[in-house]
Amino acid sequence: MKKPLLYSLLLSLLLLFCEVAESSPPFSYSLPSIVIIIDDIGNNLSNGLRAVQLPGPVNCAFLPHTRYTRQLAVAAHKLNKEVMLHLPMESEDERSPGPGALTLAMTQDEFITTFQDDLAAVPYATGVNNHMGSLITRHPGHMSWLMQEINRQGNLFFVDSRTTEATVAQQVAQESDVPNLRRNIFLDNDQRPEAIAQQFAHLLALAKRRGNAVAIGHPHPTTLHFLEQQLLHLSEQGVQLISASQLIALKQRPETIYAVKTLEISPVGIVVTQ
Repeated sequence: MKKPLLYSLLLSLLLLFCEVAESSPPFSYSLPSIVIIIDDIGNNLSNGLRAVQLPGPVNCAFLPHTRYTRQLAVAAHKLNKEVMLHLPMESEDERSPGPGALTLAMTQDEFITTFQDDLAAVPYATGVNNHMGSLITRHPGHMSWLMQEINRQGNLFFVDSRTTEATVAQQVAQESDVPNLRRNIFLDNDQRPEAIAQQFAHLLALAKRRGNAVAIGHPHPTTLHFLEQQLLHLSEQGVQLISASQLIALKQRPETIYAVKTLEISPVGIVVTQ
């Protein structure tokens, strides 16, 4: 049997037997919390299946208009994963972000129509984060268009993937009253197992230091294998995995905000800020 057919059958079985959970898993206000977003899902069915079946409330972010996005997003929703649109945006290095990309040259109408089409391509999406976007996320006007439309859609949050230090996306989200978070750590810019383990250790340390931390990873086999093992043992580390929307709710409680230095993890290393 050919692999694509086998994976399609596995997905059909997954959709047949998994049940829709009635509510998000409970979380504790007293434990350090991490959010893990796996993005770039949709092009590869086998890795996508592994991603949506990761233990716990991992967020799954799907590229629009890809071959397997729709069926994998449905599976993720049925497995009580929070589904996100991984929104393609223009980058500085002129790499193609893929179909449905928002670009600097677009008019406001073109920009909004493209975003609406992208959102419609990802069933059950309740949040958005940027795919690439090192060029466009530094432009307040275009980010204002995005946040205005997110508000108009209703019930959406935004996570700034921070693909450039010059991003204003989260700032504009805050100014526009869009529920928002920012990425602190990339788990797998370096896909060696030891490098992923090191970044994951940074994630846990940051969460314990400041109360919470957000990581982004990708559906690479090494990343998926690592998370399949490690997410089962978070309680032994004194840390809980929660969804992005749960962290947004947690951050609304002033008593959970820690007055400590913040570790910001950039693509080139760790920067300590006040």
